[in-house]
Amino acid sequence: MRLSVLDRSHTMQGRSPQHALQETVRFAQQAEALGYHRFWVAEHHSVPGVAGAAPTVLAAAIAAATTRIRVGTGGVMLPNHQPLVVAEQFGVLGSLFPDRVDVGLGRSVGFTSGIRRALGRDKDAADRFGEQLVELLGYLSGQPGRFPGVHTVAAEGLSIPVFLLATGSGADTAAEFGLPLVIAAVHGDDRMTDTIDAYRERFRPSAWAARPYVVLARSVAVADTAEQARRLLVPEAWATAESRIRGEFPPLEPPEQVLAREMSERERTQFERALRGHVFGTADEVAVELKELAARTRADELLVTTTAYDPADRLDSYRRLAALI
Repeated sequence: MRLSVLDRSHTMQGRSPQHALQETVRFAQQAEALGYHRFWVAEHHSVPGVAGAAPTVLAAAIAAATTRIRVGTGGVMLPNHQPLVVAEQFGVLGSLFPDRVDVGLGRSVGFTSGIRRALGRDKDAADRFGEQLVELLGYLSGQPGRFPGVHTVAAEGLSIPVFLLATGSGADTAAEFGLPLVIAAVHGDDRMTDTIDAYRERFRPSAWAARPYVVLARSVAVADTAEQARRLLVPEAWATAESRIRGEFPPLEPPEQVLAREMSERERTQFERALRGHVFGTADEVAVELKELAARTRADELLVTTTAYDPADRLDSYRRLAALI
């Protein structure tokens, strides 16, 4: 499998959002040096624990700071935007950084009513995703838009790969439009493998992809011991627990601070739940689990997220993983 990175620009307790974004750019340079294939960034609006709200802008900074690694989004939430604007942004990126830019798309809409109002979208915006996708693909392929005389000048003559996230009915849509699929890999989830099998069976070859292409998105942590690897996952697990209880994903705290907390029963339950389903352990342990996952899914690529509080610990995990693959 190819090995790639998804980074969400998490904010850390005691550090500014600006630091998080600058750290993402530094991390992309490190991932390139380690031989990773892609580096993708995400879109989250008005989340205290996530600084990445403008993925195409951040992708441009990353592409400018690197030379070889592919750069893209995992993804741009199309219902939040006008397709023409998205096409123009990626057309500019693809023109400035030829053969290095990917369009990763999702169908989620702003999480709260306030965010949706600020974006000028309603709760049902995701229902129009198929129509938006047709329009966007048309612009990116140089076809006339649904509005007379409208086309994307910067995208003319380019070939920019388009990937679709499997949220909602994303896998069915990816198969129908002949697009590569990005799907979260959940341990022991038969629905995931059933979704992948159905995607491959229904896939229609297109100008975007001649055959099905599956990217597994997975949280992976590698360290000297399984306990050390699990400890890397603690900050995000606690932030996830907080979001489920209080409705807000906060900046990440140091693992020792989280583990020293006196948690309520509800907090402990949510925290332990958030720690499940990840791949973590020593290099040998992770190798066994990833080999099983690859055999079960026949995936083409692994899109890895490792969110550690200390950037040095995160980099060490990615270095160990790259050596494994």
